[in-house]
Amino acid sequence: MNHIEILAPAGNLESLTAAVHSGADAVYFGYGELNARRNAKNFDEQSLAEAARLCKERGVKMHMTVNTMVYDREYDQVMRTLEIACKYGIDALIVQDLGIAALVRKAAPEMALHASTQLTVHNVSGAWQAKELGFSRVVLAREMSREEILQVTRQVPVETEVFVHGALCMCVSGQCYMSSVIGERSGNRGLCAQPCRLPFASGRKGDSGYALSLKDLSLADRVQELCALGVNSFKIEGRMKRPEYVAAAVSQFKQALEGKTADLDLMAAVFSRSGFTKGYFEGKTGIEMFGTRQKEDVVAGQKVLKKLGEVASRDVLRVGVDFDFTLKEGQPATLCASDGEGHRVQVEGELPQQAIKAPTDEELVRRSLEKTGGTFYFLRSLHCDIGEGLICPASQLNALRRSALEGLSEQRGKISPVPFTEIARPQYPRHQAKKTALRAQLRSFSQLTDQLVEQCELISLPLDEILRHAADLPKNALPKLAVSLPRVVFGDDAAQLSDRLAECRRLNISHLTTGNLGGVRLGRELGFTVHGEYGLNIANAGCLAEYEKLGVQDVQLSFELSMARAKGIGGTLPRGVLVYGKLPLMITRNCPVRLSGCRDCKGVGTLTDRKKEVFEVRCTSRKYSEIFNSKPVYLADRPQEWECFDYGLLYFTGESPKQVDRILLRYTQTHEPMENITRGLYYRNVK
Repeated sequence: MNHIEILAPAGNLESLTAAVHSGADAVYFGYGELNARRNAKNFDEQSLAEAARLCKERGVKMHMTVNTMVYDREYDQVMRTLEIACKYGIDALIVQDLGIAALVRKAAPEMALHASTQLTVHNVSGAWQAKELGFSRVVLAREMSREEILQVTRQVPVETEVFVHGALCMCVSGQCYMSSVIGERSGNRGLCAQPCRLPFASGRKGDSGYALSLKDLSLADRVQELCALGVNSFKIEGRMKRPEYVAAAVSQFKQALEGKTADLDLMAAVFSRSGFTKGYFEGKTGIEMFGTRQKEDVVAGQKVLKKLGEVASRDVLRVGVDFDFTLKEGQPATLCASDGEGHRVQVEGELPQQAIKAPTDEELVRRSLEKTGGTFYFLRSLHCDIGEGLICPASQLNALRRSALEGLSEQRGKISPVPFTEIARPQYPRHQAKKTALRAQLRSFSQLTDQLVEQCELISLPLDEILRHAADLPKNALPKLAVSLPRVVFGDDAAQLSDRLAECRRLNISHLTTGNLGGVRLGRELGFTVHGEYGLNIANAGCLAEYEKLGVQDVQLSFELSMARAKGIGGTLPRGVLVYGKLPLMITRNCPVRLSGCRDCKGVGTLTDRKKEVFEVRCTSRKYSEIFNSKPVYLADRPQEWECFDYGLLYFTGESPKQVDRILLRYTQTHEPMENITRGLYYRNVK
């Protein structure tokens, strides 16, 4: 069995030290602000230098997170972050934005790239596309079951990193916009305000009033199953957590990998939300997965912090040392130490004396050298060449050992920078739309009105709806129809996509829209004209250019952008913006409105927050639920604001055919104001 990496979170130097001391094989952390935990203390250059020395000495790998959606104005900040990562020998960068990945490949081609969970890689097609883009590892979505993980590990020759412990987001990573829309703090920009931990009530049986709050994950008792799946890295979530939490998780997973039983009670005591869940891994969603932080959970943590503080303060033994000791008459005592990795140190002591009673022998030397003084070293082998009747006092042996190990640590702790070349800021032409068209995205076939077919240049319908109504599709609509892939497609659903999409091709549908990396690859392979949706999270010209290279015909820019930022993005790829519709806030595998089952559910429900705002919840095939904002974005009365884009998208969710036509009329003719609407994030300052 291959060695499985234990990857620990490090929100600051104290947590990183706890992770290393507890036995982590690798740590991940942020530097500056370009990371998905901007609220963590994170690292500056001084603390990073200390962290690098600590990790390099012990052979612990360092993964730096640069896993946010970035703006064009942050180019210099990206390059400085990359330069720092290379300077301190970072082993890998965890990246979400394809534009950043492209910069890394140019400026530091030897730097390993890991695809962040924010890229929403959750099926075989997505993993293949990440590999083809140069990512050596993919961080798989937390919502995947053991069978879905196995599909990726068996079919794609890329390293896989799997979350095994820590908080679960309600929404699939990379697809959550609730924090942005409600509080102007973007999760895709590293400032999630955790709205899912606030009260949301569905009024359904079993609802505690916290219908978006999941228990924490822990797979500490499923380690052998995970190993059998062929994953490469066990990822522990928690860059906002204290050092004792990190020590508990790392030490227990290390214990489990050694074949011992992990102490789940200890892990629950240090932090849990009414216990743990493994529901996604087992393929069992439902009410048992929901939980909140209770007073008892907090009290339990106080009882174990001291014990865990001790664990975090002591180094585990991790580097074996081969000692070679020589004691000859007339020559200084010498001790050579090597670590089997090319590092070797020789130190000298005093001239030996003739022994009056007991001369020094190998056993005495061994007893002195195996006491490695609370360091991370342990005696692996010893070779002695000792003359007869000579003595080397234990105090001198101890001093030789300390000196040799200090020298070894100095060698091991030297930083080997990753080659870095400063590259000029890419220049992109100012974008100018030839004309501005209207497009529509529908949820049901009934919304496909004659007026819509006449007025819109492209109309996307969900795959299920197209196949269900294949015989009823208007012939004049076929050239304008696009099949819209689900935002997430797990496991067997993904495996069946090719055949179902081939049916769409036989219906003479040649366009496909998708908001996922895997969908882009699949659509391209099947010969569709591929159009990018908002889920691709495109917010800068570099990212847009990378999707153009992937063969995407045009893209919808992220609706988290302000209108001014969206207008400022250069490049040649046509782009559009959402100009009407209820913003999708989350997509989940756990439905918040059918906590006790689907039996009496009609596929539509509501959630009410603490401010009495009501949010729609809509189900897709009883597999995925989407949560929508309470009011629609409306820009019909401001056409001049979006006429600089290639298209404006009308996004219809629960509107009736008559409502669809009324909205269309407002956008094509009357341009009149409307009440009970929102301008979305276009005129707000999302951080």
